[in-house]
Amino acid sequence: MNTLFFKKNQNESKILISGVFLLASFFSIAQEKQQDTTKVNQLDEVLVSAIRVDSKTPVSFSNMSKEELAKRNLGQDIPTLMNYLPSVVTTSDAGNGIGYSGIRVRGSDATRVNVTINGIPYNDSESQGTFWVNMPDFASSVQSLQLQRGVGTSTNGAGAFGASLNMLTDNYANKSTGEISSSFGSFNTNKNTVKFSTGLMNDHFEIAGRLSTLKSDGYIDRASSDLKSYFLQGTYVGKTTLIKALAFGGKEKTYQAWNGIDATTLESDRTFNSAGMFTDEAGNIRFYDNETDNYQQDHYQLHWNEKISENWKTNLAFHYTKGKGYYENYKEDADMADYNLDPVGTITTTDLIRQKWLDNDFYGTTFSANYKTEKLDVILGGGWNKYEGDHFGKVIWARYASQSELGDHYYDDFSTKSDGNVFAKANYQLLDNLSVYGDLQYRNVSYKANSWETGLVNDNFNFFNPKAGLTFDINEKNALYGSYARANREPNRTDYENGSPKPEKLNDYELGWRHVSEKVRLNTNVYYMAYKDQLVLTGSVDDVGSPIRQNSGDSYRLGLEVDATVRLSKQWTISPNFTLSSNKNVDFVTENNDGDLINLGNTNIAYSPDFIAGNILTFEPINSFRVSWLSKFVNDQYLNNIDDNSGKLKDYFVNDLNATYEIKMNSIFKSIVINVLANNIFNVDYVSNGADYGGGYVYYYPQAGANFLAGLTLKF
Repeated sequence: MNTLFFKKNQNESKILISGVFLLASFFSIAQEKQQDTTKVNQLDEVLVSAIRVDSKTPVSFSNMSKEELAKRNLGQDIPTLMNYLPSVVTTSDAGNGIGYSGIRVRGSDATRVNVTINGIPYNDSESQGTFWVNMPDFASSVQSLQLQRGVGTSTNGAGAFGASLNMLTDNYANKSTGEISSSFGSFNTNKNTVKFSTGLMNDHFEIAGRLSTLKSDGYIDRASSDLKSYFLQGTYVGKTTLIKALAFGGKEKTYQAWNGIDATTLESDRTFNSAGMFTDEAGNIRFYDNETDNYQQDHYQLHWNEKISENWKTNLAFHYTKGKGYYENYKEDADMADYNLDPVGTITTTDLIRQKWLDNDFYGTTFSANYKTEKLDVILGGGWNKYEGDHFGKVIWARYASQSELGDHYYDDFSTKSDGNVFAKANYQLLDNLSVYGDLQYRNVSYKANSWETGLVNDNFNFFNPKAGLTFDINEKNALYGSYARANREPNRTDYENGSPKPEKLNDYELGWRHVSEKVRLNTNVYYMAYKDQLVLTGSVDDVGSPIRQNSGDSYRLGLEVDATVRLSKQWTISPNFTLSSNKNVDFVTENNDGDLINLGNTNIAYSPDFIAGNILTFEPINSFRVSWLSKFVNDQYLNNIDDNSGKLKDYFVNDLNATYEIKMNSIFKSIVINVLANNIFNVDYVSNGADYGGGYVYYYPQAGANFLAGLTLKF
């Protein structure tokens, strides 16, 4: 079966590659005119104009272009590619940046980082997390991304409590293009990608697409990934109109690696994975070979941008996402009653294999209108989205035959969530050197759910989120800015499963200085984020690896962020950054072993290192060859909120090397690009994530030692 499937995929790939060559040849002949590149970029960037910021906005942010992503895009997930941005900490269950991976910004976990794709929310509506494993190799279809730290600007989806990340997918191409790339590396990692674009046909129409496969054994035992993804877009360009229809998605099968290991195992067997472990009837320790997560997610987007006049532009988008899949577990000595299985005689427990399913639909619309003059830039907009999810489980095998039917659902839960918002924001050039920023957002969230863990949930939230700021240009090279932003955020499903959570509130104060000169770009930002009822990570995770949180009353994050790019010479560039912060729960109250409440005073917020630093040193002797040395330091961090040193991650300092060489061609191929990435070149044993269940039960997620990836890309 697997062999036939592999051969079928090989044949399909050959057909697709041949088709790409034919399309590229045909449409390059069919084109008669070329569109202005600047116009192309401006039209596409309108899709994210309602949520992006620039140097005139008093917000701390970082941009990454397609070219920057491509240097290290050899199969690792987007969080790993963003690892060297300020205030960012990344982690990976499999240990090598492929499969389940996560990102934290300013100590806030991925559920608090708002993610959008072309302005459409990507965070899962219930968990509020972002599952990059469902979009393997998505970086190959990203034109640019922007990470806004703090509350940022008004955005669709859940409120940003640590950062917001917005991604713009590929621009339409002016000329027909094609690209074939393959990479391989440690842990049997292999990625293959085919891309094409017809270019603008008759100056108006373009069709473009991508097909990717990605496989890896992972650093952790059996933490394998078998991933497939696609991206297809059709574009119409008129004199005042841009219409884009997109379909993209992915299918993943990953062996579970979310259990972690204890301190003793960390010292003796760093790659050990307990997932799927069971004892057979002969008393032998074995591992179930299908202890996997299986999920498919398909996204559909339709964007319509219209330029009404020189001052007015509008943007309307519709979207639909379909997700369906399950994870499978081998359970030892399970209570039959928990799975609606009838006892067999006196036998009431059995080994069994279960599947827990998700079947969900997410759909809605976003819209905006932009009025822009020399001094005034106003955007009015909003969005409405609805999520409908079914949760159900079934037993597909049991050691002891039951009178019940295998495959019947042993639970059936549902959830629906509606999320609507409207906003108005403006930048006004009050004086030649002073601009004023204002932003008002109203958001309504309605959430209904039913399960044995949550009981019946029927909550409705109304949030008002104002923002305001000033930008003062000292001179052509220097600018100061200051801003205030308010954010509110609803609990997620896991919060309801573990108690009666309250919504969170955040007041975010930012003060910054930007310097831009011929050789130096410098950004300095001081932030104070004051939280009320912040849902902080306790350090524990549930049985599917989701982090468990609790309201902490008052808490704050106070920090200094500095990042720079310095051109040392024509060949040498250095890009350092660091974040120095204090992250505290105020008068933190918890229970002791006797169940009594105790006030621990001010404690450190879990997963919030007080010092993070990164650097990229680049040597470019010629335009076509570049070598970069990338460094990352993350200070120690607590895995709990009670300052218990037994649950603490050690600091770590890792270094990577990245080399890119492009060979220009005058034949069939325009160029050949060679990329090499050597990760953790000093073979440091480090841990980037962990879980503290209390009572000394601490588990760690070790990351890979020295490893490499290498890739070859043919462009035509």
